[in-house]
Amino acid sequence: MRKLKLFAFLLIFISATYIANACTTAVISGKYTKSGRPMLWKNRDTWAINNIIRYFEDGKYNYVGLVNSKDLKGKSVWIGINSVGFGIMNSASYNLNIGDGIEQTGYEGRIMKQALQQCKTLADFEAVLDSLGVPSRLEANFGVIDAEGGAAYYELGNKGYVKFDANDPKVAPFGYLIRANYSYTGSFGKESSGYIRHNTVSELFYNAVSTNTMDAQFIQQKVARTLYHSLIKEDLFEKYGNKPENTPTFSHFGDYIPRTGSSSSLVVQGVMKDESPDHAMLWATVGFPLCSIDIPVWVKAKGDFPSILKYNEDLKDSPICNAALTLKKQCFPIRWGKFERKYININALHNSDKTGIVQKIKPYEDVIFKKTFSLIDKMQETKFSKSKIEEYNKWLNSYIKDTFNKEFCLKL
Repeated sequence: MRKLKLFAFLLIFISATYIANACTTAVISGKYTKSGRPMLWKNRDTWAINNIIRYFEDGKYNYVGLVNSKDLKGKSVWIGINSVGFGIMNSASYNLNIGDGIEQTGYEGRIMKQALQQCKTLADFEAVLDSLGVPSRLEANFGVIDAEGGAAYYELGNKGYVKFDANDPKVAPFGYLIRANYSYTGSFGKESSGYIRHNTVSELFYNAVSTNTMDAQFIQQKVARTLYHSLIKEDLFEKYGNKPENTPTFSHFGDYIPRTGSSSSLVVQGVMKDESPDHAMLWATVGFPLCSIDIPVWVKAKGDFPSILKYNEDLKDSPICNAALTLKKQCFPIRWGKFERKYININALHNSDKTGIVQKIKPYEDVIFKKTFSLIDKMQETKFSKSKIEEYNKWLNSYIKDTFNKEFCLKL
């Protein structure tokens, strides 16, 4: 009986891990972005839904990145960029090591931390991968950019890795590469996931690149929060988001970009080839993306970024993540049942009275994007100004606190 219980527990744990670690990611060449700067994007799906932003000075290069709130020692980083313009993120892959019987370490976050500590170029990262040897005991798609214009995915399995160059028109004809939870060099079948999410992003990205609107605001507002489903050709906001407020309206929720386990959405914005790496930055939507707000973070500013992104001892989390998770409860209010998390209340997010969570956040977030883009342009004309960033971050921290207090009665 004890063995049966243990087996059942392991089966549930493995199944939950498989489903939860289901990120949607992209690598975008600077040749095809609105600003000319390369970008990485990661919509993170994980069991570790409490996230913070941390700044590190423990390597050859300083860096900033997304960390699990419980990881107090900062052993792993799940997406980030360093002081020389090298950025990295990953998505789990489930079709590279099938049937080889080799136990995996699950150290993708540690590899990314190591890369941020010591890598300047894609070639440096390839050296890190080469040092792992064979078998690597890892299975992931790593997206990487550098300050020399490099932008690529590395599909890493036990037998080694394969590089996909976003600057190669034969590989990425529209300047971007997308990976969900399978690798192109693996076997295609039921063991992997994310095919529909991949296609959804592909449709949205193609439209953005073709109209020269590919930037962080587009990704964070139009992709990370989209409830469009590329298979059934429906948008839940359009279908159910037109009823009066306080009219619970539920829809089955599966295979959308945001998922019940989405913990954050981040865009790494690198620099152009001849641009100072001082301008390297993150656009961080920390917490459930449909209920959070995007916040810019510069590496050069060191630890001076809005405190609402940092670890709070009382909350054991970042204040913005804690607030987003509080609002998330309105999206999934069903209390009983094995599959209650598969049904989302669209009315809480979007309604005809324009009081939905997404609707309330967007106008304030639009202000943040507008002011940040303006600040970036001004610093391009002169040089990076740490004092301007410090002043801006004070305003930003206060602005977002006031926003969540005013709109949701939440004190950050």
